[in-house]
Amino acid sequence: MLEIGFASVKINPPLGIGVYGYYVPRYASGILDDLETTALAIRCGEKTVVIVSVDNGGLDKVMVGEVTAKIKEVAGIDENSVFVSATHTHTAPLIAETSMFDADMDVVREYRQLIIDKTAEAVKAALLDFVPARMGFAVGRAPDRIAYIRRYRMKDGTTQTCPPINDPNIEGPIGELDQRVNVLRFARDGKDDVVLLNYGLHADTVNGDMISADWPGQLKKTLRAAIGAECIVVVGAQGDVGSTNVHPIPGDMNDTEISFDNEMKSPGMARFVGRALAGTVLQVFDKVEFVDVYSIDIIKRDIHVPSNMPTPEELPRAKEYARLHEEGRDDLIPFEAMELTTVVAEAIRMCKLENGPESFVLPLTALRIGNVAFLGIPGEPFTGIGVGIKEASGWDLVLPSAISGGYEGYFPMQSAFDEGGYEARSSRYKGGVAEIIIKEGKKLLNELKCKR
Repeated sequence: MLEIGFASVKINPPLGIGVYGYYVPRYASGILDDLETTALAIRCGEKTVVIVSVDNGGLDKVMVGEVTAKIKEVAGIDENSVFVSATHTHTAPLIAETSMFDADMDVVREYRQLIIDKTAEAVKAALLDFVPARMGFAVGRAPDRIAYIRRYRMKDGTTQTCPPINDPNIEGPIGELDQRVNVLRFARDGKDDVVLLNYGLHADTVNGDMISADWPGQLKKTLRAAIGAECIVVVGAQGDVGSTNVHPIPGDMNDTEISFDNEMKSPGMARFVGRALAGTVLQVFDKVEFVDVYSIDIIKRDIHVPSNMPTPEELPRAKEYARLHEEGRDDLIPFEAMELTTVVAEAIRMCKLENGPESFVLPLTALRIGNVAFLGIPGEPFTGIGVGIKEASGWDLVLPSAISGGYEGYFPMQSAFDEGGYEARSSRYKGGVAEIIIKEGKKLLNELKCKR
């Protein structure tokens, strides 16, 4: 018998804390909407697994370990039975132990601990909320105007991430969107249903220095109001997907503005995206395919990928750009907007990898609920990775899950390394990392399938 428990706990930070995202310092000036850490507990027979989704830019591997250890201490759930993910909102606190900004690290550490403690609290509450349930699934389609490939081929032969709106040098996007929206519905006896949504889109539609859960928060709020359902968001492959139409049509600029990095951002944009995705859920909610769930399982596996170390010839300029950025003198770096962000991120990556390591360890997590599978990827996979993972055979549905099990940066396709652009130039990994993840991810999913 399948049983489902659910709980959500607020994790709003103290004002003044550094805000995640970009290479421009921001400090929280207020709370636009609540941040939450959400737990979905799943029990079938004697096996229990928990999916956690945290409204934050990303939890590193060390912090994921601290979270799962605290969950074991407080709730008695083994670390290997917890699937930890983050929504990747760009208006949540910075929680890295090291910061390029003038952040109060004592405040950062205290907030890290708050997330750890509150997540364990949410899991404990979810475990006390178990009731019999049925699981159904459906694949909807995202509406137009909420998502766009954000990497573009320019007429001069270059590649740009987020070029200026209506730039006449834009030739066209590089790649195709995957507009499939994976929806799981857990119909619970005597309690509110729970929806799990999996879709590949950056939670980067708000901007500013107000704390916000971005579109995942608006989605959850809308579903609660519309049908009384709770919701947990597990973001899909979104590394090359944003919400800006570089050739806006009438209405696109309603209640939004162009940010410093050439993107359409505002609280209104987050509301639009969240409501639109809620609409997708409502279209399929009553018509999901209910399936029997006789067993659940989870396995974790480390893979090794090569490092994108700089050449000796690249280092002098990288060190100069990194120094100017740290001194607050970006005006002396001969680039603007997203191109400036790109060269700064590239320079910082090169400086950090000057002395290695030559390879990195990436944790993959495979989770099965009946014949529905998740593959947790510890960073920002490009759309191509999600499409490749979804092709794994033998499953009713596969949900590629970004920023899960850690946050280790961007995972661009090999073609992106050949073409350039922000994500590939800032990535800590050599070209081929995406293809390794697809291969090893499918292998792990097959191993999970064979354990049934």
